[in-house]
Amino acid sequence: THSRKPHLRRNTRVGMEHRRISVGPRDVLRLKKPTNGFLCSLSAKDGHDIEFLSFVVRNDDSKRVLFEIGNGVPMIGQMEVDYDTFDDDDCFRAIKYTFNEDVLRLPVVSTSLTFKVGEKPISNFRMIERHYFRNQLVKSYDFSFGFCIPGSINNWDAIYDVPPLKDDIIKAMVENPYETVSDSFYFVGNELIKHNKARYRYEAMGNEESKVDAKMDRLSLVAPNGCDGGPSLE
Repeated sequence: THSRKPHLRRNTRVGMEHRRISVGPRDVLRLKKPTNGFLCSLSAKDGHDIEFLSFVVRNDDSKRVLFEIGNGVPMIGQMEVDYDTFDDDDCFRAIKYTFNEDVLRLPVVSTSLTFKVGEKPISNFRMIERHYFRNQLVKSYDFSFGFCIPGSINNWDAIYDVPPLKDDIIKAMVENPYETVSDSFYFVGNELIKHNKARYRYEAMGNEESKVDAKMDRLSLVAPNGCDGGPSLE
């Protein structure tokens, strides 16, 4: 079971983009605002070939799928490549998501990431994810997967204990789309091999929509054995 580890550290410089410098976990844990660019290039894998195959986000209590994307499955939720912010190939590692505002009130969110490892084994695979609103750190997560054998397909389940947000902050996030952003850093040992960015838009929900969502969550809680209210990942 992976647990959330909050990290609030001193500031450090941002916007290092594609310069050939060494960026480690301690460096990104000191960040207090989103990076201006990417802290590693697309080719900064150091021989580690990792391919992301699918990604699922769920309400962890009800197991209802909030977002899903993957090979051979229809997409659930809204996502688009962030062509507006980045050029060339960089835009394909910058994503814009749309969720209902109720997601901001969930106490626990879970994710499942399926990935394939190349010919080289992976040791100490780690993800650090930093979330910001208007350049202020809102939450930070730190997950470790461990060792992956060469040629393996792996499923990485993570539990996000979401800190409660005040109603005025939620209201501001809804009224200011894409000002909520995140940086996701992937390390093998102390070597940064992937850096992805995301921006979020939260849609206000009417009372009727909220009632329907709540009903669906209750139904998924009483699903028959073997069903979790959404697609399963092998």
